[in-house]
Order: sequence, then C-alpha cells, then structure tokens
Amino acid sequence: MAATQTPSTAHACCAIEHTEAVENYLKAIYALTARGESASTSAIAERLSVAPPSVSAMIGRLRESNLVEQAAWGHILLTAHGQVHARRVVRRHRLLETFLHRVLGLGWDEIHAEAEVLEHRLSEQLEDLIDAALDFPDRDPHGDPIPGKTGPHHESEEFALASAVRGDRFLVERVSDRDSAALRRLAELDIGPGVELDIEQLSPDGGSLQVRAHGQGHLLSAHLVDAIGGHVLSPTDTAQS
Repeated sequence: MAATQTPSTAHACCAIEHTEAVENYLKAIYALTARGESASTSAIAERLSVAPPSVSAMIGRLRESNLVEQAAWGHILLTAHGQVHARRVVRRHRLLETFLHRVLGLGWDEIHAEAEVLEHRLSEQLEDLIDAALDFPDRDPHGDPIPGKTGPHHESEEFALASAVRGDRFLVERVSDRDSAALRRLAELDIGPGVELDIEQLSPDGGSLQVRAHGQGHLLSAHLVDAIGGHVLSPTDTAQS
C-alpha cells in the first residue's frame, strides 16, 4: 500500500516543499498581519526566535514560490495563494488546541506548545475527523476563530483591554496563547473568553487595571492586560446580560 503523504510534501501547487519551517513562517506572517501588525524582517525573526539573515533567506524562497510579496515599505505580505496555505496551518493548530483541551483535558496554558508540534503532522483525514468529533467548533479555547476548510476567513477584530476606561464593562473574547504564565494566572482568576470585566480603576502607571469579575475584585498586571482582547459592552448589551 502506498504511503500517505504528510502535510509537508502534499502541496503540488507550490515550487517549494512545505516543511515545518515553511509552515511556521507562513503562520507567523499570518499572525502578525491579521492583527494589524507589520510583518517586518525583525518582527518575524523575533516571533520565530531566529536570526534576521535567516528570515531574509526564507522570504526569498517564499517569494519565488508566490507565497509572499514585499510591500513598498519593506514589510512582508502573504499573497492570495500564501493566505490559503497559512490558513490551513492555522486551522490545524486551532483545531488541535481545541481537541487537546476538550477531549484530553490539557490546560489552556499547555495546548499551544503541543499543537505547535502536531500541526505539521496532521493528515487531512484526521483533521476532518477531529473537526467532526468536536462538532465543528468556530473558536479555540483561547477565543481564536478557527478557519473553515474552504472559503474566506476573517480574524475577529477585538480591542485591547488596555483601551478600556474606568466604568466600562468589557467582554473578554480572546486571550493570547503565547504566554503560558499569563494563561495560568488568568485560569486561576477564571478570566477567559465570555467573561465580563467591570473596569474599576486605572493604575497611575497606565498599565495595570483594577477589575471585577464574577463579583470579585482583581488587580491585573500590565502583562495580563496586554494578553486580553474583546469589546466594551454598550449599555444595551449590559442590560441584556
């Protein structure tokens, strides 16, 4: 019986083999640009913990394969073709995080690192089975939207908790999955997607926030505040909740 191709070799539409490194670059550029950040060489290098010359070399290869293009100001953008492949990696990652959390019971501070490894080894068949077993989730445990298998995908546009002011009621919709320590602390406070925060006080340094969640007051450090995204609820929303 013929061996099944792994995701890293199954893309005949590209002139480049989709190795783990290639997929990590596509996902990094996607993550930076999806949230309105600039995918500069230095930003990509920092996100992937590699040297800038390595980024430049890989970007050259991705450009030759029509996966990325360089904007006039020097920043990197995914082409339409690159977007398709990047979303596939993002989809596998977020489905795996959801599976690891819901089914295997791993903490939401553990699942990101595990999904980073498994996303490059997941076959399309197993991806579909996981999706169906989870009843086709639209968000992962951190609140990140899961791209569909086909069709367009739009990352949701949350505001940073740091933009809230005293007296606001803030609905948490998304929490960064890149800081395990912050996730563990937020889990201890039972603060995650779907939780409403009453903003009680801004700190003098402008970073930390005094909030109330589940009827209890908490001082969130600037580190935790930076990890949280969502929306300020309107008076109508608040009245209905």
